[in-house]
Amino acid sequence: MRRAKKKLRVGIIGVGGISRVHLEGYAKLPDLAEVVAFCDIIPERAKKGAEMYGAPGAKVFTDYRDLLALKDLDAVDICTPNKLHAPMTIDALKAGKHVFCEKPMAITSEEADAMVKTAKEMGLKLSVGYQSRYSDDAQLLKRMISEGELGKIYYAEALALRRRGVPTWGVFLSKEMQGGGPLIDIGTHSLDLTLWLMGDYSKPVSVLGSSYKELAPLGGYNAWGPWDPKSYEVEDSAFGFVKLESGATVVVKASWALNIEKDDHGSILCGTKGGARFVNNTLTINKEGNNRLWDINPVPTRSSDSLYDREIAYWVDCLINNKEPLVKAEEAAQVTRILEMIYKSSEAGKSVEVSKKK
Repeated sequence: MRRAKKKLRVGIIGVGGISRVHLEGYAKLPDLAEVVAFCDIIPERAKKGAEMYGAPGAKVFTDYRDLLALKDLDAVDICTPNKLHAPMTIDALKAGKHVFCEKPMAITSEEADAMVKTAKEMGLKLSVGYQSRYSDDAQLLKRMISEGELGKIYYAEALALRRRGVPTWGVFLSKEMQGGGPLIDIGTHSLDLTLWLMGDYSKPVSVLGSSYKELAPLGGYNAWGPWDPKSYEVEDSAFGFVKLESGATVVVKASWALNIEKDDHGSILCGTKGGARFVNNTLTINKEGNNRLWDINPVPTRSSDSLYDREIAYWVDCLINNKEPLVKAEEAAQVTRILEMIYKSSEAGKSVEVSKKK
C-alpha cells in the first residue's frame, strides 16, 4: 500500500455544508493528515474552504479531474450530491487515490457494485460516511450482539422518521441529483446501522415497498423553513418490508414529513435471547430471566468529540496503518441495493425479488 511520506495528503471534492464536519475532523489531526486540495463548482466555496482548513499552499479547483491529477495526493473525500458519488469515486480510484465517500454510497446497486469492483481492482480503500456506527452505545450493542447476548436476531426495524424536517437547501428535493427523498437521505443511516448491528448481509430475497408524496404538495410548517411544493420532486415518506436470505425480516421507515407524535431515529432489534431498542441515542436492552421481564438502560458515556470526528480519525488511521475501514464498501453497497429495491417495489406496486446474478 502507498503511504504518505509525512502526513496523509487529502483532497476534498464538494465544499458545501456536509464538508465542514469532515474538514473539522481532519483539522483535529494536524500531525497525521492535511487537506491540500479543494474542489467545488462554486469557486468561492473552494477558496473559503482552503482559507479555513487548508494546509499552506493548498490548491483550489473547479474541476475534480484536475484535483485527481495531483501526483502527491493520497486520498480524496467526496461530499457532493448523490448522483456524483459513483462517477467521482470510480475516477478517483482509477487515479490511484483512496476514497471516503459521503452517504449514500450511490443511487443504484449497479453503481455501488462498480465502485466496490474498482476499489478491489486498484487495491485501494473505499469507505462510506455512516457515522452512527461510531457512537459508544452502538459499539456496545454491537459487542453484545457479537458475543451472543441477544441470540439470533430475526426481526429488526430501521427508523428514520421526522415529523416535519424537510431539508430545503441545496439539491435535496431534486430527484435527478439525489435519487430520492428521506429514504435515501436519512433512511440509509438507520438501515446501515441496523444491518451492521445484526451482522446480517445476506441477500434481500424479496422487498415490498411503498413511498408517498402526500404532504409535500400541501406545504405548511417545517423545522427548516417552508419548502416550495413546485420544486419538491421526491417522496416525503417511504416504507419497506425486507426479507433476507437468512430468514430475518427488516422493516424500514423513513420520512421528512409525516403526521406522527415525534421524530424517531435508530434501530429496534429482536433476538431469541433478548432485544434492544437504540432510538434517539437512548439504548435499552430487553431481557427475560428469573420469571421476570427486564429493561436495562446502560449509563450513557460523556464525550466531547463528535461522531464525525471519530469517523474521520478512524479513516485516517486505516490509511496510515493499513487497517480495514469500519464501514466496508461491500456493506454500504448492500444498503444501496435494499433502498433501490424499496423504490422499485413502490413504483411497480408489488414486491420485487433480487436478481439471481446478484
